[in-house]
Amino acid sequence: MHIKLLAIGKTDSSQLSELTDEYQNRLKHYIKFEFEVLPDIKNTKNLSEAQQKEKEGEALLKKLNPTDILILFDENAKQYTSVNFADFLQKKMNAGTKQLVFAIGGPYGFSDRVHLKAQGKISLSKMTFSHQMIRLFIVEQVYRAFTILKNEPYHHQ
Repeated sequence: MHIKLLAIGKTDSSQLSELTDEYQNRLKHYIKFEFEVLPDIKNTKNLSEAQQKEKEGEALLKKLNPTDILILFDENAKQYTSVNFADFLQKKMNAGTKQLVFAIGGPYGFSDRVHLKAQGKISLSKMTFSHQMIRLFIVEQVYRAFTILKNEPYHHQ
């Protein structure tokens, strides 16, 4: 299985980028992992929230292959423990999923078209975090999940 993380807009924080890179490098030992940043939408001052979500959604959907399984990060979705998330990934691998794509939306979330394409949604918390921090949290949780699946001493319970 290949895992791809798609996110809208670049990160301004070099510290968050460095930490995210560190976990991406750790993941190489377990699975093919790709993190792709989609460019911010230009001239958003002239766009409504719905128009901005639609443009971001179009860019995101263009990055998908027909067989990809798309999972959205959405604060109103189901929450997992780290162990449950590891089980979720194991089930996707057991099902023969070729590519699992996680997506982080823009500031207003996802368009209706993206929601319709998604095969699942996950919430990291009921709290709101910056899009820059969420990237790090997701990559770390994917790494943690693989250490759980391999019974390695990273996760303590």
